[in-house]
Amino acid sequence: MKNAIALAAVAMTSLAACNANRRVGDMKATSKRPVALTEAAIRNHEELFPGYKSKVAETDPELIEIFDNFAFDEVLRHGNLDVKTRVMVILASTIASQALSEYEMMLGGALSVGVTPVEAKEILYQAVPYVGIAKVLDFIHATNEVLQARGVELPLEGQSTTTPETRFDRGLALQKEIFGDRIDNMYDASPANQRHIQRFLSANCFGDYWTRSGLDTKTRELLTFSMLAALGGAEPQLKGHVQGNLDVGNDKEKLIAVVTQLLPYIGYPRALSALNCVNEVIPEGQR
Repeated sequence: MKNAIALAAVAMTSLAACNANRRVGDMKATSKRPVALTEAAIRNHEELFPGYKSKVAETDPELIEIFDNFAFDEVLRHGNLDVKTRVMVILASTIASQALSEYEMMLGGALSVGVTPVEAKEILYQAVPYVGIAKVLDFIHATNEVLQARGVELPLEGQSTTTPETRFDRGLALQKEIFGDRIDNMYDASPANQRHIQRFLSANCFGDYWTRSGLDTKTRELLTFSMLAALGGAEPQLKGHVQGNLDVGNDKEKLIAVVTQLLPYIGYPRALSALNCVNEVIPEGQR
């Protein structure tokens, strides 16, 4: 008798558990709903990624709803960046952030809105002296795969404008064109045992990379600002390139627009740090 009662109790417990599981399953099934995106978010997302169906939208619909409505609608209401410039600075930030999956996604969008293969490559090359080849190499391979899948023949036409004999002089001249007398001051303030680093900056960073064709100086300054903002921990250099942007014609409003568009991708701490650098170099009321 006791055994029969025990077995009945077990059966009732099992039945209750099954019913509870069924109710949980029913709740999960009924709680599913389409991701509620604004018309603007849908339109702006479709412009970059026509026909794309997010896998994350199936597994994390609430996250996609929050992010897409923010990044592809709310954020886009602010600033004066055209879509091509916007995706280029985002690409630059993803390289610095080591966000390879997001970079590959955004690269496809960039090519869809008119960023050329040469421009895409030049963003990568511009990243090398600021992010380092160890971090850029995977992005070069990924870019090559995307371009070749689209029928682009590699290597692309060369964009170098200097030779081993001219790279230092050309780089130094471009540094002074952007930053003026500050470059002479940097050389004068540098200890003798560190002077070679200043020469590297002139010959390698500027002579080898900045003098390349494919992107103009104003765009390279915006890209560099974006990379330094995304890197974090490079605030002295970031402030230098805030001034550099100002010197080549990218005003404070444009830099604020860049920070605004980068915010969903680099997060609030680095975006706010970049904004602080902008405000320190260019106080309110100064353009």
